[in-house]
Amino acid sequence: MKAAICRLGNDQGRITVWYAVLAPALLALVGLVVDGGAKVRAYQRADNIAAEAARAGGQAINAGQAIDGGAKEIDASIAVPAVQAYLDDLDGVTGSVTVDDAQRLTVTVTVTYNPILLDLFAGGTGTTVTGRATANLIAQ
Repeated sequence: MKAAICRLGNDQGRITVWYAVLAPALLALVGLVVDGGAKVRAYQRADNIAAEAARAGGQAINAGQAIDGGAKEIDASIAVPAVQAYLDDLDGVTGSVTVDDAQRLTVTVTVTYNPILLDLFAGGTGTTVTGRATANLIAQ
């Protein structure tokens, strides 16, 4: 006894041109959304790291002068190593600090971002994003 084979139409394994064009386009669109969102998060991370490093450096004031009632000023010899120590503890983060004047320092941070989906097509090694933050010493 033979099993009956039922065919529904004349299907010979062909793919439509519509699907052949639409599938890669949809995959690219998903890649843009996923990688675009991840890049925005990388920018936010860089800004957050810069802000935290600026806070670490902004706490390094000339204590002797401030305690004696003098001007509250950032001590660059303490602030710069404090910022660099904070940045050195983080993987994949580089940065620099400049003490603009005795009341302000600026931290610039560079973070490497590696795309997830679009990197499969582009074959790139990732890009870098930059964040910047300034700490202003408020004397009260």
